[in-house]
Amino acid sequence: MTKSLPITDEDDISTKRTKWRNLAAFWILGLCNNYGYVVMLSAAHTILSNRFGAANNTDVSDISNNSTIRDCNPVSTGAILLADILPALLIKFVAPFLPYLIHARLATCVIFSAAGLILVALGTAQWMALLGVVLTSLSSGLGEVTLLAYSHQFSKDVISTWSSGTGGAGVIGAGSYAGLTLLMSDEDTLMLMLIVPFVEAATFWLLLVHPSPGRHSITKNDVDSQEQIIETREMTFVEKLRLVPKLLKFMVPLGLVYLFEYFINQGLFELLDVKVDWLKGQNLYRWLNLDYQIGVFISRSSVNLITINKIWIMSVLQLINVIILTCESVFYFMHNAWIVLALVLWEGLLGGAAYVNTFYRISKEVPLAERQASLGITTMADSIGIALAGWISMPVHNAICKLPKP
Repeated sequence: MTKSLPITDEDDISTKRTKWRNLAAFWILGLCNNYGYVVMLSAAHTILSNRFGAANNTDVSDISNNSTIRDCNPVSTGAILLADILPALLIKFVAPFLPYLIHARLATCVIFSAAGLILVALGTAQWMALLGVVLTSLSSGLGEVTLLAYSHQFSKDVISTWSSGTGGAGVIGAGSYAGLTLLMSDEDTLMLMLIVPFVEAATFWLLLVHPSPGRHSITKNDVDSQEQIIETREMTFVEKLRLVPKLLKFMVPLGLVYLFEYFINQGLFELLDVKVDWLKGQNLYRWLNLDYQIGVFISRSSVNLITINKIWIMSVLQLINVIILTCESVFYFMHNAWIVLALVLWEGLLGGAAYVNTFYRISKEVPLAERQASLGITTMADSIGIALAGWISMPVHNAICKLPKP
């Protein structure tokens, strides 16, 4: 154990400035890390219906002449979800057990994020666009598992700002895509978004105050916590594997929440129909995504005000949302668009709260020696839930599309 040096009043301004720089940096890193992932999901309907001929399974004239035929893509947006999450899931399985080379990892994230946007924007073949989605997914997954693990060297408050930033990515990503595509083409919109990887790089290497090797970034308010000044060794592969059973109490509820909410987002959103002219087809899909992301942003920014320990409650409430919105996509029994929007906002609130409270609890309850590995391993839970949602949503989407429209 190393002893901390007393912090004098003349150091106070410097330590406060460092703390606020780190809090701001983790917010921006959370925003940039998830931005591309959110944009790809917001563009999923467009990628399928416009870019590569996955048009509706019936002619528009047939739909207009037959009010019982549903306006569906022949391929669920769950296909884009799988391309957007499976690479992230793979990297989350592998990265926690690999050497922790923080600078090399972040450089990879920046390069993959930029390449992904370029390929989706300019790709002339379906495989090029899907490769762009995959690279964006790898960037997001590697960034999340790396930066959440890195957060253990800073004040616990960076968990809150990171989570808030990832929630902000949802609102800004979905909102900017929905808004910019009203003014310019999808391709130009994606190329303009190349600024985000450059902001991520500048934030990590210029704004964030990195701790010295083997030490934690400690502020005056952290000195009372003795665990903050313990130097920890790198855990072995076997030691990390042994952590998994102890982490299931965090991982299972989080995974279920994400399974249910992404089943709604990618299996049901494009099947909903509201009685508002400007909320139709791709516009409805984009704005429902924005509505959902607003809920996520609010709840991911709330952990310092409201802390929820029983994550399983949110998985039960999210399952209720699945039942209600599945019935709505089949029977169209809700005649008020605001009710649908309210339910989707509530869905986002539950998902964001489950995420931030899970990692906040780990940052408080898991011993420091195990915390870096635990934070990284637990990131697998939401990705497993999202991947399962992608697989399940596709046959359900197809089954509902075959039903006559009520």
